[in-house]
Amino acid sequence: MTLARVVKTCAGCPAQWDAWTTGGQYLYLRYRHGVGSVERQPCEDPGTWHDDPSETVAEWDDGTGSGQIELLGFLDRAGLSLVPGAEVSERLSMR
Repeated sequence: MTLARVVKTCAGCPAQWDAWTTGGQYLYLRYRHGVGSVERQPCEDPGTWHDDPSETVAEWDDGTGSGQIELLGFLDRAGLSLVPGAEVSERLSMR
């Protein structure tokens, strides 16, 4: 799956990002206690999210217990990539 836009939304633990595929699908990326996950959700508004395991795109536990990971490391583990010239930015807040 290829991402066109990624926005880092938390500076601390957990590491998390809002992301959009080249087809416009929103994804929520999260890494906490060594567990990474990628979920399809309707949009970036958590009030619209659903808890449907079938919408989990990727999930792993690296055994580190860490809460911090760099975006490129996360994408590699999740099997995601950025398109050339992808928009990568930060909008840091507490979610």
